[in-house]
Amino acid sequence: MPRGPGTFYRLAIVGASSLLGKELKQVLEDRNFPARDIVLLDESVMAGTLTEAGGEATFIRALEEDSFEDAEFAFFAGSASDAQRNWEVAEKSGSTVIDLTGALGASGTSANYTIPSVAPVLPVDRGASRNESVARAVYSSPSSPVIIACTLAVGLNVFETRRISVLLFPPVSERGQAGVEELESQTASLLSFREIAQPIFDAQVAFNLLARYGEASKPSLAQMRAAIAHDVARYLADRAPLPAIQLVQAPVFYGYAFAAYVEMQSPVAPELVEAALAKLGVKIGAPSDPPPTNVSVAGESDIQLRIEPDLNVASGMWIWGVTDNLRLAANNAVRIAEELIASSAH
Repeated sequence: MPRGPGTFYRLAIVGASSLLGKELKQVLEDRNFPARDIVLLDESVMAGTLTEAGGEATFIRALEEDSFEDAEFAFFAGSASDAQRNWEVAEKSGSTVIDLTGALGASGTSANYTIPSVAPVLPVDRGASRNESVARAVYSSPSSPVIIACTLAVGLNVFETRRISVLLFPPVSERGQAGVEELESQTASLLSFREIAQPIFDAQVAFNLLARYGEASKPSLAQMRAAIAHDVARYLADRAPLPAIQLVQAPVFYGYAFAAYVEMQSPVAPELVEAALAKLGVKIGAPSDPPPTNVSVAGESDIQLRIEPDLNVASGMWIWGVTDNLRLAANNAVRIAEELIASSAH
């Protein structure tokens, strides 16, 4: 369990070879997390892979029953199945579990569902231990689209809002390294007039926008949308207006882009909306700055926005935003651990 500032911690990262696992390790280093040791764990096929942690060479270890011994924090950043099979082992070993896979939320586990950047301005959900509860040392750190949608809903909660609609454009990296490799392969094949491979999306994702995947793709785009909507509703728990959510798969490798339409009861100056969202750590560019893009947000931990009034609806406005999907998710998980350490000192 966390012991407070001045203490150094042993950490375990399950799924260390995944895109999210690698980003999590980088965020821990960039934020100077007080780690005395970072144990990198993964499936046995990845065991023995040479990598580095804290600037020192190390190896990825196979995930075993004693892998969590003496680990104060266990981060799950790989497959949902790994998290489902091993989170209880980690908890029984004395580790504070922080799950980034969504597995614990989907399975109905009473994990604390936490977004540190917006939690301070939301009323406490006393009827649901899943939100900001300290009943058990198991935490679910939501995905980037859930953080995006909840941040918008909470930031706009101070206004009289008629509706919020969020159109999300997930990058292929949301499907892991396999998704990245499929887009890369399809792009090269199409430029060379060769037949494309599509084992992940079961559809042409390169040079294309998809409102649905092929029949063989699991999970489907509809299932991904449903999971995001469920997690947003679960976290907000009637404490902020629920946004409508839609997904369109974009042919990009990294960076989660979105377009949100917001309609108020009466016109509101965009500057007021910008100020409300900035309080939640959102970055608003100056009017002279170019709008954020998937490229411009690479390596950044915040959500970056551009807000413009609608041309026909006086009380409507559009929000264009982008975030580094891996960085935002990893940063949220690390902030959960940091806040647990800080709170244990009081």
